[in-house]
Amino acid sequence: MSEMLIRGGKKLRGEVQVSGSKNAVLPILAASLLTNERILIKRVPDLEDVRTMLEILSSLNIETTFENGQIEIKAHSTCKNSVPYHLIRKMRASFNILGPLSVIHNEAGVPLPGGCSIGPRPVDLHLMGLNKLGFENRIEHGVVFTQRKEKPRSVTVDLPFPSVGATEQILSAAVKLTGTTTVINNAAKEPEIGQLIDFLTQMGARIRGKDTSTLMIEGVEELHGIEFEVIPDRMEAGTYMLAGLITNSAITVNGYISEHNQALTQELLKINAPIQINDDRVTTKERQETLKGTYIRADIYPYFPTDMQPQMTTLLTLSEGRSIVNDRVFPERNSHAEELRRLGAHAYARNQNIIIKGQKELQGAPVFATDLRCAAALILAGLAAKGETVVQEVDHIFRGYDRIVEKLRGLNADVALR
Repeated sequence: MSEMLIRGGKKLRGEVQVSGSKNAVLPILAASLLTNERILIKRVPDLEDVRTMLEILSSLNIETTFENGQIEIKAHSTCKNSVPYHLIRKMRASFNILGPLSVIHNEAGVPLPGGCSIGPRPVDLHLMGLNKLGFENRIEHGVVFTQRKEKPRSVTVDLPFPSVGATEQILSAAVKLTGTTTVINNAAKEPEIGQLIDFLTQMGARIRGKDTSTLMIEGVEELHGIEFEVIPDRMEAGTYMLAGLITNSAITVNGYISEHNQALTQELLKINAPIQINDDRVTTKERQETLKGTYIRADIYPYFPTDMQPQMTTLLTLSEGRSIVNDRVFPERNSHAEELRRLGAHAYARNQNIIIKGQKELQGAPVFATDLRCAAALILAGLAAKGETVVQEVDHIFRGYDRIVEKLRGLNADVALR
């Protein structure tokens, strides 16, 4: 695993371009199996998770090319109906291949995904949804096997909470169940769900209710190939914006869609963060006022995103007064707090909260990244800290941040991999 050496305390400057959304492109790649015609996906980030999904498609006998931010999925006559465990275990989003494979073949076998360092993420809602759609499922030797036993004309899936993964899975299966009308209640409403709906609709799917908690899907017999462009990654955009704020620098982030980032924007304005949003860009400015402590509750969209919680925690360590961060999505997502203390921060995990006492500066030290967003939080801290910070196990960052070293250097950051 690599380390990132950061010589912090420098002002950033310039502009950075946000890449395509990781959380949008992964379910789109899974859903691409629903047609045997050519698909071209544009503005694709070059990430480990994207490469893993392409390996999965390859294991299914699907030919792809990935060049210059574009993935071409070649026309094919058929694909296999099972995936090896060594690929599924790399990331949980790969489990979304189960629904499309089940629909194509009327049966499929996909291993259960591995554990997650930020807390439990069960797949029971995925299986419940597929069962409602007429697929009997069983788990044997760590593999989920599905087989279509019924062809219901009308299906209602009531999700107990708006699970993103379950919404994507059920949606991607229901669109091609000819003769079946499916209603998903309490569906997730994230922008990435909207992207999947746009992708499927342009392929010929019949879906109503985009951006609402109730989706209605009329199954169709065939879907066709398309060209499609992925939205900018809202987590990457937010992370670079916080990089400007935590270093008290003037930078511009291109690809900041304000309607996708409203919760983050609102929290930053509450703490006196100097930001200016124009069209699809946000500019941070050198501050005239001290940043203020606050209470942050990370929760299901449209509330503050859990995937920005660690980075926001880092910013709050340099904000005046007391802050409390509560993550309702992943209450155990707090490993970054302990590592931030190695940099001199006063951040403590207590009863599913992170309690922060703000201070004026951080000091460089070796730290250890446990997951993707923890790595992002520690890199931000290193940019602000005086002296050298070494982020160990930093390879997590390449799962979600396209060309991050190149982009940070373009902003005048002194960073290097070793």
